[in-house]
Amino acid sequence: MKFRAIMGALCAAGLMCGVSAVQAAESVEVLHWWTSGGESKAVGVLKDDMTKQGYTWKDFAVAGGAGAAAMTALKTQVISGNAPTAAQIKGPLIQDWAEQGVLVPIDAAAGDWKKNLPPEIDKIMHADGHYVAAPFSVHRVNWLYINKAALDKAGGKVPTTWPEFFAVADKMKAAGIQPIAMGGQPWQDLTLWEDVVLSQGAGFYKKALVDLDEKTLTSDQMVGVFDTVRKIQGYFDAGRTGRDWNLATAMVINGKAGMQFMGDWAKGEFANANKKAGSDYICAAVPGTEKAYTFNVDSFVFFQQKGQKTATPGQLALAKTIMSPDFQEQFSLYKGSIPVRLGVSMAKFDDCAKKSYADEQVAIKSGGYVPSLAHGMAQPDAAAGAISDVVTKFMNSQEDSKTAVAALAKAAKTK
Repeated sequence: MKFRAIMGALCAAGLMCGVSAVQAAESVEVLHWWTSGGESKAVGVLKDDMTKQGYTWKDFAVAGGAGAAAMTALKTQVISGNAPTAAQIKGPLIQDWAEQGVLVPIDAAAGDWKKNLPPEIDKIMHADGHYVAAPFSVHRVNWLYINKAALDKAGGKVPTTWPEFFAVADKMKAAGIQPIAMGGQPWQDLTLWEDVVLSQGAGFYKKALVDLDEKTLTSDQMVGVFDTVRKIQGYFDAGRTGRDWNLATAMVINGKAGMQFMGDWAKGEFANANKKAGSDYICAAVPGTEKAYTFNVDSFVFFQQKGQKTATPGQLALAKTIMSPDFQEQFSLYKGSIPVRLGVSMAKFDDCAKKSYADEQVAIKSGGYVPSLAHGMAQPDAAAGAISDVVTKFMNSQEDSKTAVAALAKAAKTK
């Protein structure tokens, strides 16, 4: 009663009006792995929006581009009974956590989501017929970034096929430019490899990485995928071991390297360095993938707090804020992504983002809109991890392509 009286007095004094006692008393602890420059600015938008609504933001950031360290931290928190309010999770992992019975439904915040989300993404946000996750944005994975000055110096053109790509790489090398900036982590290896798989066509990609079709996985065409990856490796620098993705992006930004294979979160780094698409750098679809789109969608899931099986006001406010048009726009402007919510204006976005949005709409209609394996969208952890091990072993050894393909088929059977 004393607490209510105090809150009433504060509101009467004009100090707390518009913010309920529940909101004022509730903090939201958010676990995520957005720690690079562009990513930090993007998540800062959400923090500011929640703070304005009267909530206390507790940041639980765990560095590591692929989120492996964050997922380990999350498991520890949940097992110890200290689950965060929300956590960054995506793909099949959303359903995995739902099956553990530790998530809360957020249907009360999701009134118009179904009509405003691509069907392929909307279904990922569900478990047992309820929304349990809120999506932030869509990243296209199959991008090739090119430093424009390096391309001009080499006298090359934007490659649309692998022969054209290798011709450009050779010209850059001859001009004294490191052709490709590449990091040295398993998820980056897998990103490059799935790009090459996608270059064989969206149908081939689906059979191989979504359906895990053994005939496709062991085909001569898949042997050719590994052969192409091996040739691409010939243009890496010797210092890539252990290098994080944003450091590789910095090499392209600073002109120390000509090109990088990376999802469009890298564009946030270019923006953070005040570089402009078209004049300072070029974003193009990976050779052979112009009509396809590997999507990577970041989402927050919401955990039971103190055993309660319904969402708290803070969780519902967080979910609503994430899917609001204004937040969707501002978050993606910083992050380098495009809004996951359909119909958000692209007027403020750069040419790369506008191309991403246009290509996304075409891919959705044509069947070329496919989930990224490397970024947790296509397969559960066990199978994805086993395939990743095969690719990383291949890229860090002298293993031949046919041996890698045999290992790939075996890895795909991992449960």
